[in-house]
Amino acid sequence: MIRSLTAVALSFSLAATPALAQTVVIVRHGEKVSPNGDPDLSPTGQARARALAASLAGAKVSMVLATPLKRTQQTGQPTADAAGVKVVPIALDGGTAAHAQRVAEAARKAPIDATVLIVGHSNTFTDIARALGDPAPETLTDCEYDHMTIIQLGGAAPKVVHARYGAATQAC
Repeated sequence: MIRSLTAVALSFSLAATPALAQTVVIVRHGEKVSPNGDPDLSPTGQARARALAASLAGAKVSMVLATPLKRTQQTGQPTADAAGVKVVPIALDGGTAAHAQRVAEAARKAPIDATVLIVGHSNTFTDIARALGDPAPETLTDCEYDHMTIIQLGGAAPKVVHARYGAATQAC
């Protein structure tokens, strides 16, 4: 099961807002083969990337943003492939706050009715969510990979849903 709560939350989020509202989905990359350098996704991380694509199958994703690191691009690739779009890397230069602002700016440039997937890291997830209007973003530990934040932009205040997808992980 791909955590059907996530699919229900995403469907509810998309259906409960005006037709012209941008949806942004933020996740952390999948599990990696090594804690060092720029590692590939592990088989578990690859399964998580596929689960992400399955979770977003009906969301009409039109943009996938990631960092230049392999693990974020590999996590977003199945969703990008299913949507017929490319993964767009956003530089990590200038620290996490500057990166989060660049990601938020890129997401906001998408069409008003777009669904944008953002794949980040445990240390960028919170800042990106905050930059897009999440008033209480989740903080991830190094062991958590299953969090998903869905932010609906376009109204007076963003609508935010915190959900999970793929295999469950625990904080460390």
